[in-house]
Amino acid sequence: MPVADLGSLRWQAELLVTPCGSGEMVWHAWGSGRPLVLLHGGSGSWTHWLRNIEPLVGAGRRVIAADLPGFGDSALPATGSDADALPDPLEAGLAQIVGDAAVDIAGFSFGGMTAGLWAQRFPARVARLVVVGAPGLGLFARRPVDLAPWRHLSDEAERDAIHRANLATLMLHDPAAIDDTALALHKANVVRDRMKGRTLARTDALARALRQAPCPVWAIYGEHDALYQGQMDEVRAVLQTARDFRDMTVVPGAGHWVQYERPEAFNAALLAALD
Repeated sequence: MPVADLGSLRWQAELLVTPCGSGEMVWHAWGSGRPLVLLHGGSGSWTHWLRNIEPLVGAGRRVIAADLPGFGDSALPATGSDADALPDPLEAGLAQIVGDAAVDIAGFSFGGMTAGLWAQRFPARVARLVVVGAPGLGLFARRPVDLAPWRHLSDEAERDAIHRANLATLMLHDPAAIDDTALALHKANVVRDRMKGRTLARTDALARALRQAPCPVWAIYGEHDALYQGQMDEVRAVLQTARDFRDMTVVPGAGHWVQYERPEAFNAALLAALD
């Protein structure tokens, strides 16, 4: 998908802002119909969903994609520096956008953990929850996922080489998926990550939240997700302890950023869960 599509989506979006900490939280919305809220991953923004927004809108959904507090164009939350600091500003912000209506939520990676905590804390808000490549299950990668530092580099080509390597280490399985668009999105997002010192992903915070949240829960993971390589049976077993677990889809040939790497299969799985 060419980078120009990002500009088109941005131009078509309804820009929404709500209070957050000492500033504002930024949301983008498209389409009409039943609201579907999308929460991006760590060191990301709404652009993590670049290849999914138009198909979801085409399926009749009003898609509302947040820049989570401390990421993208959104201000830091009033307190805290991890996923447990985000349900309050998310709930307050969405109340301004949709009122008291229950919505469907899909959360990717850090956003999936955030979505689970949101569903636990504000159960009336979440009609259906889909967690995508989410950590916080109390499981640990069999092989360390070590990302290389890049901020000390002044040469853009050297930085780009590190970014491509990091995308291969964590985000994307197929080298061909690390295209110019993926690199551009990643570069624009990582420099705006101000939520430092996050540790909840290395706990069972999401698993515990899902055992209390009353909403139906689905899951979508890439077959080769670097966080859980070779552990999909273990992931499924943890998720099945959720209070109302429904199903888990494992997308063949995809890594952690499954909705970018295999968008057609991902979109079909998400829409089937929300049908």
